[in-house]
Amino acid sequence: MTLDLKFIRSQFPAFSEPTLEGWAFFENAGGSYPCKQVINKLTDFYMKNKVQVCYPYPASTLAGKLMDTSYKRMADYLNVDETEVHFGPSTTQNIYVLANAMQPLWKEGDNIIVSCQDHEANAGAWRRLEKQDITIFEWHVNPKTGLLELEYLERLLTNKTKMIAYPHCSNVIGHVNPVKQISALARKYGAVTVVDGVGYAPHGFPDLKDLDADIYLFSLYKTFGSHLGLMYVDKDLIGNMENQSHFFKEGITRSMLTPAGPDHAQIAAASGVLDYFDAIYNHHFYVEAKPSERRKAINRLFLEHETLLMEQLLTFLRARDDIRIIGPETAKNRAPIISIIPINKNIKKVYAALTKHKLMLGIGNFYAVRPLMDMDIPTQPGVIRISFLHYTSLEEIDQLIEGLQIALDN
Repeated sequence: MTLDLKFIRSQFPAFSEPTLEGWAFFENAGGSYPCKQVINKLTDFYMKNKVQVCYPYPASTLAGKLMDTSYKRMADYLNVDETEVHFGPSTTQNIYVLANAMQPLWKEGDNIIVSCQDHEANAGAWRRLEKQDITIFEWHVNPKTGLLELEYLERLLTNKTKMIAYPHCSNVIGHVNPVKQISALARKYGAVTVVDGVGYAPHGFPDLKDLDADIYLFSLYKTFGSHLGLMYVDKDLIGNMENQSHFFKEGITRSMLTPAGPDHAQIAAASGVLDYFDAIYNHHFYVEAKPSERRKAINRLFLEHETLLMEQLLTFLRARDDIRIIGPETAKNRAPIISIIPINKNIKKVYAALTKHKLMLGIGNFYAVRPLMDMDIPTQPGVIRISFLHYTSLEEIDQLIEGLQIALDN
């Protein structure tokens, strides 16, 4: 079974939008196109159910049920309990709330480990705890490869280590870290793991129970939805955290990590992502399956297609001696987030030439300042980032390669 790309692209209005015609989208790590199921649900909610939720009149009752559905279905797809799913304005804000909620769990002299491979969303708030006499240990990346090494982590761990924060996949390096192995190592020291899944989740929702991380976060606007952050927090852990909502919300787990209250419409529309996943499954497979089984089957389709595209692009990049690839040069244990630096030409001029070729790419540090610093790469102008998803076509990869050839050779 291979991915039916025509069907996939028919689920995204952007691919039939006249103003985007001819443009190839390679900045998906900054935010994916939204699927039509989310757009329709969000529009529908604003038209019919934009009222305070859970009152007995029909519009309000339905609004509450639509939100409940998103919590339940997200939990089923991620293989967790629905009380462990939390929606917030963004991953960055979710981390800041978490840092405040977890701070009372630690005392002076305790330490936390924060990786230097992170997007600053999963680094800045934790580092600020140093002002509260929490010791911060930095898990630096290998300066040549950009990878996080487990041997380095083991040297940092002590019996006073309370938490390890790191990404499932860096948003500039692309290497997929062994979350399950790191979780097992952390548990030996009684440390909590906080995993930034923003870079990884767009390529396939993970089985969170299998990963065994205590906290896992990703962004719905990078996984075909609207601008929300989703956070999984182990239900046993949240019971020990300090309530960040109103005092009368104490003990109501869905509220404790949402100080400003939920965005009703966006949460209700979040289940549209799962409608899209279900549509993919039903189009490609003809066997009834539980959400967890659907997730596995869909992820296989995504992985096979994205790997095919990655291998074609990486083969081209490796063959050139005027490009530096940041991170792994093969598709193994890699997500299609590929950062490059031209060696002989000005990076901004190369980027400008790519844009003229109707290629939508990113340039800069993407808030991943620390890994670039560790690798001695100037954070400005940074790198050119190429990021794509399962809805990307081979023809778009060809367009990218052609654009790179023109930009580098002329």
